[in-house]
Amino acid sequence: MKITIVGAGISGLSLAFALLEKNPALDVTVLEAQNRAGGKVMTDRTDGFMSEAGVNGFLDNKPSTFKLAERLDLPPLRSDDNSRKRFIYVDGKLRLIPLTPPAFFMSGLLSLPGRLRLIGEYFSPRDVHEDESLESFAVRRVGREFFEKLLDPMASGVYAGDPSKLSIRSCFAKVYELERDYGGLIKGFMAMSRDRKKTGQKTEAGPGGVLHSFPDGMSGLINALGKYLGNRVMTGKEVSGVDMKGNIYTVYCKDGSSFGSDRLVIASPAGETANMLSDLSKNIASVLREIPYPPLTVVSLGFDNKKVSGMDLNGFGFLVPGREGRKVLGTLYDSSIFPGRAPEGHVLLRSMVGGARHPRLALMEDEQLFSTVLSELSDIMGLKAEPVFAKTFRWEKAIPQYVIGHHERLRRLDQGVAKHPGLYLTGNAYRGVSLNDCIANSFLLADRIAPDGG
Repeated sequence: MKITIVGAGISGLSLAFALLEKNPALDVTVLEAQNRAGGKVMTDRTDGFMSEAGVNGFLDNKPSTFKLAERLDLPPLRSDDNSRKRFIYVDGKLRLIPLTPPAFFMSGLLSLPGRLRLIGEYFSPRDVHEDESLESFAVRRVGREFFEKLLDPMASGVYAGDPSKLSIRSCFAKVYELERDYGGLIKGFMAMSRDRKKTGQKTEAGPGGVLHSFPDGMSGLINALGKYLGNRVMTGKEVSGVDMKGNIYTVYCKDGSSFGSDRLVIASPAGETANMLSDLSKNIASVLREIPYPPLTVVSLGFDNKKVSGMDLNGFGFLVPGREGRKVLGTLYDSSIFPGRAPEGHVLLRSMVGGARHPRLALMEDEQLFSTVLSELSDIMGLKAEPVFAKTFRWEKAIPQYVIGHHERLRRLDQGVAKHPGLYLTGNAYRGVSLNDCIANSFLLADRIAPDGG
């Protein structure tokens, strides 16, 4: 069987790995438009600072990335225990997010009416919608204050998205299912808590799982996959179109080359995939173009540790609710999360700017971005030092947005793709934006493409 995969991001690379692990004799080719593989997984090393341009790591609450790393003989790197401390900027000050429900309830993050409203969620009737926005769902179930202070910044942290447009069903399926399956969030949380106690697991209100990376940063995973796949990965191959004759798909590249295969997998961003498939299926292309990608810029700043010695950087970082009106979505204390992120005697902070609600901010010139972020860090953290290192990483089309009705778009996509046997779509535009999701989906797809090993 001959298989062409378009897109050498983590989805395309892990799919190629999964297929070859099933059957090393499969003829697999991976085409990538850029001059490097990895997509939004890219680790930059400049002046002794190690900055993640995109994906920062992966949680151990899903096994997919761990299993892939093990098969590649690549040891994961666990984040520092202190990085479990996460902060949120609320009412003009940084506040620690408690990790247990009792501690959270007594923390003062919510006003008394806000806490009473949260308790009242237990008595709210089940009212499952076909789909609705995160904002609509959260305000309906737990009240506006809880939404604005905690769920809104979570949406920014994961999706850089607008919670008034993000689909609760597609973005936060487990939360949606709590109401659907148990009648409410507290009822569902209590039921799961009872189950966890039976197995001795600890119940936490904060993000589940511990963050991991690799000693050489997230690019270590890409490099290991590249070494395994060898010359099957071809960079600089920008696809201009696709056609199908008989049972053979042919991919045409702008450099004049073409590739025929029995199976074709497109693992590129939705808009690029739409352009490739516009001649093959206008319906598929039309649905793909409905998936938006806002711009996002990552700003990495390094400081002399002596200049920030009075600051508490012993944690993961902070997120900023939209109600605070700030110009950063959040900042990670990278050198406190993983070792080796900054030279001896220095710290590295990484801030996110832009996203669905403030796309223009992501497109500012570098000097304006640096000035803006430094001003924000001064107001939020009290940071007054000048950086000794500064670098930006721009993503004009960053994280796909699962806006309201995303599940219906997937249904229409599945119907369209089913009319073209041997064609598959994969990547973070469809069923999960995280690295764990992409890798898990790749292994599932490999089983579909070559169920008996090919």
